[in-house]
Amino acid sequence: MEHRSQKTMSRRGFCLCCLGGAAMAAGGWLTPRQAFAEARGIVSLIKDSAATSPIAIHKVRGNISVLEGSGGNIAVLTGKDGKLLIDAGIGVSRPQLTKALATVSDAPITHLVNSHWHFDHTDGNTWLNESGAQIIAHENTRKHLAELQRVEDWDYNFPPMPKGGIPSEVFATEKTLKINGASILLKYYGRAHTDSDICTIFGEADVIHAADTFWSDIYPFIDYSTGGSIDGMIAASDATLAAATKDTIIITGHGKPVSNRAELQQWRDMLVDIRDAVARLKQKGMSRDETVAAKPTAAYDERYGQFLIDPGFFTRLVYQGV
Repeated sequence: MEHRSQKTMSRRGFCLCCLGGAAMAAGGWLTPRQAFAEARGIVSLIKDSAATSPIAIHKVRGNISVLEGSGGNIAVLTGKDGKLLIDAGIGVSRPQLTKALATVSDAPITHLVNSHWHFDHTDGNTWLNESGAQIIAHENTRKHLAELQRVEDWDYNFPPMPKGGIPSEVFATEKTLKINGASILLKYYGRAHTDSDICTIFGEADVIHAADTFWSDIYPFIDYSTGGSIDGMIAASDATLAAATKDTIIITGHGKPVSNRAELQQWRDMLVDIRDAVARLKQKGMSRDETVAAKPTAAYDERYGQFLIDPGFFTRLVYQGV
């Protein structure tokens, strides 16, 4: 399908309009914790949005497509061995995802890879497992899904995933798969967006799914509650850049689904510049609020600061990690 407006689709897929309205009503930016008090919480809002959002299908290369509109961007590899999905989206999107998956191919769903543990990438695990998918993930993803997990910035406690939704096959560093004639490398990034992030490299197609270590034209969320790190986000970008060429297609976690090495390089350089600027201010003894007031992100806000993670919130996230 033809790609729609990045901001429109991203806001639909990650349910930001409600939070934006709450922030405007309060006269400025609300952190997710404050938005929880204003409405019913970011997780509930995102699920409400996903329940009605249509799914956009983007043809990537060869037998790889991306589905946009249910949480994180979902990659689909099709062929005689069945469908392999990278990420599961949000469970309430099942009717729309089922229709989109049938449009992509009539092959059965056989494999599901979780890029990390967050609900907008794993909430659909249970129904996809019931549909025949073997779930593969990093060992920290299984750990987080198997127990009560709190995300402090969302003021939300996630209960343990039902047994069928917990990955049955995990790895520590990397894992290779051969499915539908494709050589697939799953590789652990280390601490980045969380402590469970992996990339998926489709060798022959020269496609990399970087998941939530790359948010196209958006400031990212960093989940310090489960091991996230601004330095780790930069290191993950460096790892993806090292694995990519100018011809590599890079699938993002949020934002415009289909990107490339040049855009990732720009995004990585933005992270470095802001990290260094915030670190300098913090080293001078400035408080978090004083650092936010100094606007260390100003040079990048027009491009990257128009989404859920606004300049002030991103500055606070970076400040926490330097």
